[in-house]
Amino acid sequence: MPRRISDPFGPGLKILLTVVVLVMSLTWEPVSADQPRLSPERQHAIQCIRIVSTLQHYHYLGKKLDDPLSEQIFDRYIKYLDPSRHVFIQDDLDMLERYRHRFDTDLKRGNLKTAYEIYNLYHGRAAQRLSYILNLLETRESPLPLNSSDFLEVDSAQRSWQPSLDDLARLWEKELIHHMITLKLDDNGRTDVMDTLGKIYTTRQTRLSQTTTDDVFQLFMNCVTESFDPHTQYFPPRVSEDFDIHMRLSLEGIGAVLQTEYEYTKVVSLVPKGPADKSSLLMPGDRIIGVGQGETGEIKDTIGLRIDEVVKLIRGPKNTYVRLKIIPAKKSDSTTVVQIKRDTVKLEEQSAKKQVKTVVSGENSHKIGIIEIPNFYIDFEAYHRGDPQYKSTTSDVKKLLFELADENIDGLIIDLRDNGGGSLKEASDLTGLFLTSGPTVQIRTKQQMTRLYDEDPDIHYTGPLLVLINRMSASASEIFAGAIKDYQRGIIVGTRSFGKGTVQELKPLGDGKLKLTSAKFYRVSGKSTQHRGVIPHILFPKIYKPEDTGESSLDGALPWDTIQGVPFQAYRSLTPLYETLIHQFQERRRQDPGMVYLEKRLALTSQLETRHRLPLDIDIRQKERHQRQQTEIEIENEYLTSQGEPSVQSLEDTAPVLNRYKEILLEQAQRIMADMILLSKQQGYAWQ
Repeated sequence: MPRRISDPFGPGLKILLTVVVLVMSLTWEPVSADQPRLSPERQHAIQCIRIVSTLQHYHYLGKKLDDPLSEQIFDRYIKYLDPSRHVFIQDDLDMLERYRHRFDTDLKRGNLKTAYEIYNLYHGRAAQRLSYILNLLETRESPLPLNSSDFLEVDSAQRSWQPSLDDLARLWEKELIHHMITLKLDDNGRTDVMDTLGKIYTTRQTRLSQTTTDDVFQLFMNCVTESFDPHTQYFPPRVSEDFDIHMRLSLEGIGAVLQTEYEYTKVVSLVPKGPADKSSLLMPGDRIIGVGQGETGEIKDTIGLRIDEVVKLIRGPKNTYVRLKIIPAKKSDSTTVVQIKRDTVKLEEQSAKKQVKTVVSGENSHKIGIIEIPNFYIDFEAYHRGDPQYKSTTSDVKKLLFELADENIDGLIIDLRDNGGGSLKEASDLTGLFLTSGPTVQIRTKQQMTRLYDEDPDIHYTGPLLVLINRMSASASEIFAGAIKDYQRGIIVGTRSFGKGTVQELKPLGDGKLKLTSAKFYRVSGKSTQHRGVIPHILFPKIYKPEDTGESSLDGALPWDTIQGVPFQAYRSLTPLYETLIHQFQERRRQDPGMVYLEKRLALTSQLETRHRLPLDIDIRQKERHQRQQTEIEIENEYLTSQGEPSVQSLEDTAPVLNRYKEILLEQAQRIMADMILLSKQQGYAWQ
């Protein structure tokens, strides 16, 4: 029979909660009506007014707090609180709708009561969810059914808000069954799954109960700041020493850039040549859900944990191990544990490096120079004191170009894959090594337009040029690639770049800090690098999922646009070259063993990415997983056979897939360059 529950959320948010006996004869108990209610404090109101005032005066967009912005803040706040749509029900959303246009007025006055009322509603229901799940784990006499004919909707964007608390409870049970199946399949029966689940949900319950009024303030204010754009962020005093919310773990860590994505910690990018990058075990888009110390330490659940706390768990002394439990970017039905040895990122490993490859094509043989640039670096201290030998990307590349000239290369590849940017000055100066002179980039603020120029008429390389980029090539990399493309100085090959075309600055704000977007980059042609990035002439298959990585994956990212281009002298049109190169590449990719391998692997991954729901039957899931693993082994062995290498029996015996992808695509870039050298000669193309 239905029974009425007293209001656990206090006055002002009256809700009738009705609970019935579930299909499997399970009942769930509500949490106490004495749940602590969090309230804003005076310093929060003062800081709120400061934040809003600074945003309106200094943010690049110059947005004003009005009803449309209030709507954005409201929707973002609800999504941040309940991204999986397993806490609120439709009646809650209908009731909260009255607050949709209130935030603009409240924020100007520092009035945070509405934000805290919404949070308290969330907090009470979230506590109920955890209590209900723990009650299931502790009191059920027989195990939950793992051979249900039902499904779980795993794509929250496809999931509707539940119409009632009864439906919500059934969803919680489905999620628990899914969690049990995943643990059983991933763990292969090595541990007591029920005991593991008990520890996980008890930890989450404790974590929720420890939420402070400061935590709520930071969460809500970042919903406000990110409604201006996703790179605008408020830092409370405890993390105000960090400029970047992504938390670069480069010093005695693993070398990863992280961000909070709702309840998860998501890998945004890897520090080039850092421990994680060199391990090839972690990739952008992976979500970290647990951290363990050493090779055997217990993995602690991190879902819902603040990013600074996750960072503390991952950081540690050099030469020690950390184990990360992750949901891979390319899989939604499984987890895996990766072990990475902590180390410092050595500066010499991040410096530009060269190699020379000989590519034989028919009767022709070509020497191709490759310069890999992990980031755009400069020793600003040495530069400012006038040291002519200061270390920088441009000075290092200049030396490498002299060395490559001595080796009589026929063509040059600049490899900017996974280069997340760095010094704007270096991006401009590096561009100048390949041009006579002219503008390199435009920077637009609210008040003015500035431009950087290459004023040195010397060219340090005049031959065929190919720039290799991928989804993780960002910021300064995009400025360089965009300039080379606009000047028609070389061919751009790879996948669409990251799309980070904005500039952030840090402003002190009371005891905290505000990082806000203050400017935007534009190419000399007037096209922005923001959101859309740089689109290559020749497109490679996508290794990184665009929905999980890059600027366009960020909710509320500033749009791509154009401004007036600046006069510049472009080289001869490359259209005849790259149209022929595209045709030759397409012909080759259908037969090349490496490309066939890569596309089969990516097609298999794509099948997983398009799944919106998963069966709650462990036998079906196990069969699907076994079939997928067998398909992966078949694809691996087909490639290994083509390379004259022995076949493998399990995926554990294979080389890191990400490394293989990169090697295959670099080889394709070399072949494109060989074609380009030959075409240039046939068409009498002069590169100077």
